[in-house]
Amino acid sequence: MSSPALLTRTQEYLLAVVAAVVTANAYYIHPIIGDVAQHFSVSEARIGLVPALNQLALAIGILLLLPLGDRYSNRRLTILFAIGQTTGLAMMTFAEQFTLFVAGSTLLGFFTIAPYLLPAYASKRVAPERLGHVTALLTAGVILGILIARVGAGWIAEHYGWRLVYWIATGLMLTVTIALPRLMEGGSRSSGSGAYWKLVVSIAPLLKSHREVVLSGLIQALNFAQFIGLWLALALYLTDPPFNYGTDTVGYLAAIAAVSILSTPRLGRWADLVGARKARFIFAIIQLVGIILFWPLGGNIWAMLVPLVLINLVGPGIDVTGRMTFLSLEPAVRTRLTTIYVVLMFIGGGIGSLVGTTVYDAYGWAGTCIMLGVSSALLTVLAAFATRYGR
Repeated sequence: MSSPALLTRTQEYLLAVVAAVVTANAYYIHPIIGDVAQHFSVSEARIGLVPALNQLALAIGILLLLPLGDRYSNRRLTILFAIGQTTGLAMMTFAEQFTLFVAGSTLLGFFTIAPYLLPAYASKRVAPERLGHVTALLTAGVILGILIARVGAGWIAEHYGWRLVYWIATGLMLTVTIALPRLMEGGSRSSGSGAYWKLVVSIAPLLKSHREVVLSGLIQALNFAQFIGLWLALALYLTDPPFNYGTDTVGYLAAIAAVSILSTPRLGRWADLVGARKARFIFAIIQLVGIILFWPLGGNIWAMLVPLVLINLVGPGIDVTGRMTFLSLEPAVRTRLTTIYVVLMFIGGGIGSLVGTTVYDAYGWAGTCIMLGVSSALLTVLAAFATRYGR
């Protein structure tokens, strides 16, 4: 059987654009969550169902759908899942009832599997010496997709209404879905073996035999829960009295995440030198300091830049070092170990979405700061405990 054709430079960059578009869909809600709650006349606690069910559905989708990548063409699956995402976005765009909007967001989350299939697809179609470059390119697409979604959604909603955000998102996904069959070269069925359900069920024994992966997943679940919970509460806090800022201001603040694009590769290289577990513990301490600073500095938007910069500098580093603890293990189980880690992460994101908005609705910004402080302290304790596993 002949080898698949290598990707051209143009295809590599277009796949990075695809990665940005399919990832961005879950993050449009962050700066505009207050506007959406007001439109549907739901409480700040209830609006948390939108991102919460999206993240939990994503965790279920990864568990049930990602193993299909070991049996079927990544190209075919990516196209099918893109259709599912487009359908979910269309439901959100046209929804007149809150229930339908939540259902669309949940469906969208369930089919957001393409960001995890694209690297696997690309790895089979690039020369070995270019694998690192192309993987980094796709990762950059994911980060930029999140960044542009949060900044762009805030600005568009402030000037033209939140509904236009989802019209644009649906249009982008429809364009991507139509383009994917031509962009992604045809490929044969995956060479992976084993029945689908056996692959899914085989994850369970790994939970017992690779306990550090579970610990790393729990640490990242707390880390991601804090990230989601903070930004949802912050969007509500800044658009409520006494600030009364527009959603565009929330979007501008989200642009601070751009510092992670520069810091994360450098922190990753430093972690190679000192060890992933030690580096993660240090990152956790720095993040804890940043989160504690939200309490005294939360009354001024300019002062809040200090803790926001701190947590955006080291937050992604906690994720990177968590992955480093198991990506050097045996290749035969690496994908399933990644599945455990990512599922735990998005369960954390779902819980953080619901708890973040509920706590803010009940106890305001002070309650949010206490919640984040407790969560970050627990993360730091777990990171300290994890250093006993070695470097």
